Amino acid sequence: MPPPPDNDEKRIGLLAGWGRYPIVVAEALRQQGYKVYCLGVKDHADPVLGEICHHSMPIGVGRLGQAIRYFKRHGVKRATMAGKLFKVRLLGRFSWVKYFPDLKTVQIYGGHFLNRGGKDRKDDSLLLALVNAFEADGITFAPATDFAPELLVKNGMLSGRLSRGQWKDVVFAWQIARQMGSLDIGQSVCVIRRAVLAVEAVEGTDACIRRAGELCRTGGFSVVKVAKPRQDMRFDVPTIGLGTLQTMCEVGANVLAVEADKTILIDEQEVVAFANRHGITLAALSEADLLARQEAA
Repeated sequence: MPPPPDNDEKRIGLLAGWGRYPIVVAEALRQQGYKVYCLGVKDHADPVLGEICHHSMPIGVGRLGQAIRYFKRHGVKRATMAGKLFKVRLLGRFSWVKYFPDLKTVQIYGGHFLNRGGKDRKDDSLLLALVNAFEADGITFAPATDFAPELLVKNGMLSGRLSRGQWKDVVFAWQIARQMGSLDIGQSVCVIRRAVLAVEAVEGTDACIRRAGELCRTGGFSVVKVAKPRQDMRFDVPTIGLGTLQTMCEVGANVLAVEADKTILIDEQEVVAFANRHGITLAALSEADLLARQEAA
């Protein structure tokens, strides 16, 4: 955890997307004595952030220049980001009209969105371009988990136990999810009896799980979510919370395996209690755990 802030270090920026994660991070920062200046992405960030942070302002996804100016105006030299951005909303036919970009956004992302033969739109490509744009103006991004390391789930079985067949599914799906991550496609895979039901792409984890449920009406399948092989902890860190398990419960999925120490678990006590009530096995595993299981098989 960073040392207690003093003088200029008391100011920090928060770029907030959807979900509970930005709220938890904002609360942790305030508890550590930071003055939090929050940019809440429109149609994503929870309004309650305005009550937690020292100052906040809604920001459109196409207003990168405005975002940089906001942080600079408030003397912010260090920032962090938390929360999901629904990328699929940026791919609509007239999304450029709704999210009309300012000049800085065009300069940074023109090659990604305005030139069909230009740069790709992978999550890492877009987010790294964002971080680099802020850094060029003297604003450095740090991982949110530097300020709230307790959010990274620790190794172990959090609820239930894995049967022999479920272990086989987890090992199988983990290898596939890792390869997906290396290609920056997605982080989650849904499997049953070592058959892939669904893989996550632009739609997100919950939609991936629901699609698996549509294809496997009997339920009983496993969900595996892992970090990318070269995960940049400043952004797009695997995250699960109560909503993830509620979606699983709706479609009958009964195993969730995530990567220990590289996955953010929001509201752990509530999540574990829900898993226990609904018979969902929740495991936080490491590569060593999988290797040991393979050797023992």
